[in-house]
Amino acid sequence: MAEPSSQTGTEFFAELGRYLGSANTRLQLLGNLLEHIYLALVPLVLGIVLAVVAGWAGKRWPRTRPALLVASNLLYTIPSLALFVVIPGIIGSKILDSINVVLALTLYTAALLVRPVLDALDAVPPHVISAATALGYRPARRFLGVELPLAVPVLTAGVRVASVSNISLVSVGALIGTGGLGVLFTDGFQREYFSPIVVGIVLTLALALVVDLLLVLLRNVLTPWRSAGNASAPVEVKTA
Repeated sequence: MAEPSSQTGTEFFAELGRYLGSANTRLQLLGNLLEHIYLALVPLVLGIVLAVVAGWAGKRWPRTRPALLVASNLLYTIPSLALFVVIPGIIGSKILDSINVVLALTLYTAALLVRPVLDALDAVPPHVISAATALGYRPARRFLGVELPLAVPVLTAGVRVASVSNISLVSVGALIGTGGLGVLFTDGFQREYFSPIVVGIVLTLALALVVDLLLVLLRNVLTPWRSAGNASAPVEVKTA
């Protein structure tokens, strides 16, 4: 019983070696990976901007907060595949245009991050906001220069979840013909060829891990006081 299983494994790795041994295959994989990065990370950046604007509005006008939370929850419940198909009819693009995936994932990212942004802004100590106001910070400058930087540690947790979600959802777009690593899954299933499926899974996981590590590194760069273990350091600098 063990011998056929061992033989099957050997054949699979031999097949995988032949698949990766082709220069054309490696070039195609690089193209798919770069397209996947574009389709996942551009919406992440745009979604963060939209969520921060929505969070600022919810913080400045508390009465808008319930509406923002309800709208974001409803938006995130829409199936991704349905949104990929509906957007071309709304903006007049072609079904295979990458802009459809970018817009859909931007909306998903914003919807996912509205609550974390509000929670992050709520976590900023009130006495810090009062000190900035006393120093003459106007609302917009205070938000960008004081509240948002201090909210980064809490906000980063939500952004890390959104990045993984985007990297995963981009693969769904392959079902309607868009690019990215999802093409490897559809191609592999259609031909019953498992090598591209395995490579697609490994590359997707590796991409998610690298992006997550980069986000942690960015958080550490933007919040040096956390590494020093002195949470009051930024406040002292700004109020000196």
